[in-house]
Amino acid sequence: MTAIFPVILSGGYDTQLWPLSRLMYPKQFIKFFDGPSSSLLGAALGRLKIDAGFEAPILLCHNDHRFLVKEELERLQVSPHAIIVEPMSRNTAAAIAVAALSVVRESPGATLVVMPSDQMINDEVRFVEHVKRAARVAATGRIVLFGIEPNEPRTGYGYIRRGAPIEGFGGGAWNVDAFFEKPDVMTAQSYFGEGGFYWNSGIIVLHARFFLDELGRFEPRILDAAEMALSGAEEDLGHLRLETTAYAASPTISIDRALLERTDLAAMLPIDVGWSDVGSWTALWEIAPHDADGNYVHAETVLNDTTSCYVHSERRLVATIGIKDLVIVDTPDALLVADKSRSQDVSKIVEDIKRLNRTEHAEHVRSYRPWGFFETLSVGHRFQVKHLHVKPGGKLSMQMHHHRSEHWIVVHGTAKVVIDGIERLVCENESAYIFSAQWHRLENPGKVPLDLIEVQIGTYLGEDDIIRTDDIYRRAVDETRGTD
Repeated sequence: MTAIFPVILSGGYDTQLWPLSRLMYPKQFIKFFDGPSSSLLGAALGRLKIDAGFEAPILLCHNDHRFLVKEELERLQVSPHAIIVEPMSRNTAAAIAVAALSVVRESPGATLVVMPSDQMINDEVRFVEHVKRAARVAATGRIVLFGIEPNEPRTGYGYIRRGAPIEGFGGGAWNVDAFFEKPDVMTAQSYFGEGGFYWNSGIIVLHARFFLDELGRFEPRILDAAEMALSGAEEDLGHLRLETTAYAASPTISIDRALLERTDLAAMLPIDVGWSDVGSWTALWEIAPHDADGNYVHAETVLNDTTSCYVHSERRLVATIGIKDLVIVDTPDALLVADKSRSQDVSKIVEDIKRLNRTEHAEHVRSYRPWGFFETLSVGHRFQVKHLHVKPGGKLSMQMHHHRSEHWIVVHGTAKVVIDGIERLVCENESAYIFSAQWHRLENPGKVPLDLIEVQIGTYLGEDDIIRTDDIYRRAVDETRGTD
């Protein structure tokens, strides 16, 4: 059997699940439910396993998220075939082209299973069976999409109209007759009533060589840019960084527009595996476990006369009286309250936040770094307090501030602190003081996490009052915003 490579696209940012999903921490990394692979990316990584006959996965991600991807792989003990870093987004056509090119170098007859990183599939055993069947169809030169038979007329999905059956596959594979953009309500109702229309799942099975030939026929600029970006790629701490200038030359276009809507090789396999693209809070509520009143609760709550609600709180107690069909999502810096029927409009709120020049669309109060995370606890006149969590082996860059001093108090673990070239260990309930203009560095040399409180005091606490050197993670200046 030909080699089948799972390709997981993890470069996107979805605004529909704000305020949990943010630009720097998108929904594929969020652990919505309990479980060992509870993040959406974790579920995708466990879907097509090596012991089921698949190759190690290939992941494509944005530069901002590469350490989050690597951390998820380490958490699940998955060794990837490659982590390919896109310097900027060029949509799915360029990303899939790069993945296909990276595979045909060593396995010319390989098949790719291209999957978004932010979907849910309940019946993974049947999904594996469908993938292997689709691979047989793809081996004939077809580009195979998985179609989901609608259970109601939804406006949030693109649609595929089924054409004639493809001979030789027992009525299980069909030609694609046409693609349709997300419809309005009346059109969606007509699709649902007429039958023969399927939601486009975004999952594609393709023979890498045949796909590249077809892409070159319709979009040679994308193929050329992908080839150049891959040829100039560099290894970087377990990632493969695409060459920036070449990749930037690629047109920004989806695989649907670039190829699938234009080729006569598109095929469709209907699947029924409990699929959801988790594209809204309502969609998430539908697949979440409910209590006797139809509520999903991830919070400390007191619910009175409350039904069919989605309630999520990071810290505070949530109390409700006499409500139904609401989404309540409370994070340390933002609260969303919405009618479930309007959850598709959350993206409009995010656009409003951007227009107001606020930052809540981009980052949480907790900001993740390759060494761990930091969280702002309090900000006042001439002071700021943060919680720093440093993973075992984590090491911040050497840095210096002109206008502020810092006081570090260790509350758990042991810190290795370097101040103006002098190194010492700081244990639990001990502290270190850094004057302004002193070069300093923080490291966790132990085998347990390091937690400390950082108190900043000074006339100016802006994030541009930081000079950094010697970063072991090789990050660019714009990647070390805030505490490094």
